[in-house]
Amino acid sequence: MTKLEGILRREISIDGKPFTLAISPDGLKLTPKGARKGRELQWKDLVSGDAALAVALNASVSGSR
Repeated sequence: MTKLEGILRREISIDGKPFTLAISPDGLKLTPKGARKGRELQWKDLVSGDAALAVALNASVSGSR
């Protein structure tokens, strides 16, 4: 298995819109193409389950508006 030591960037399309996915040893970041700010997820949060908790919390807050 090849160890991830740098940042791997790939372009993906979500609903016809281009995004950049950056995968690093620390985690991943999804950014709209041409933008600097995006959503980040640390690997430790994904493994611990904190990522699922954050998604559920965001969904509950968004749904209550």
